[in-house]
Amino acid sequence: MTYFLLSAPFVVVAGLLWWRARHRMAHQPAVTGLVIAALTVLTVIFDNLMIAVGLVGYAGEHNSGITIGLMPVEDLTYPLVAALVVTGFWPWKGTRR
Repeated sequence: MTYFLLSAPFVVVAGLLWWRARHRMAHQPAVTGLVIAALTVLTVIFDNLMIAVGLVGYAGEHNSGITIGLMPVEDLTYPLVAALVVTGFWPWKGTRR
């Protein structure tokens, strides 16, 4: 099983959650895009650093072979899921009293 296939159900569930919440807050798509961009940049930087110093490694048969630096592109599914879940739940957070 590849890392992408392992991550795909989480991306779908997070996407559905976000889709339901997208109109509950003003500028929801813009906020989500900003969060995805920020998390993606941080993931690319720090994943490459962690791989370069040997903290983590990836079996070649489990990824697509497409990389950004040393990082397999499948690692970008994690910040995508995190951004969709956080911005999907945020509108239901309510206000502080």
